[in-house]
Amino acid sequence: MPWIVLLISAVFESVWATALGESAGLTHLTPTIIFFVALTISMAGLGWSAKHIPIGTAYAIWVGVGAALTVLYATIANHEPISALKVLFLTGIIAAVIGLKLAPGKATEEG
Repeated sequence: MPWIVLLISAVFESVWATALGESAGLTHLTPTIIFFVALTISMAGLGWSAKHIPIGTAYAIWVGVGAALTVLYATIANHEPISALKVLFLTGIIAAVIGLKLAPGKATEEG
């Protein structure tokens, strides 16, 4: 369950990052509200997950998945160009996230 919550939190990290970009410095109301709601959900999920998954691993996965999703959305929405190198490095991020999940290690409570 902690891994599922962590991944959901990473999705919300991508949502708040995207909303922050759309908010024009927190001056547009709707994206600003989305930013704060998604930020709260994302941080709460990361905090809860970190009680069950070592913080270094949890944070790296949260950031990696969130960043990859943010770039993916920006590319699909035509806000950011895509290139072969960008795809290669995003694939590397996702491979690292999978590797962190599969790497043996002692969990704090449940893993």
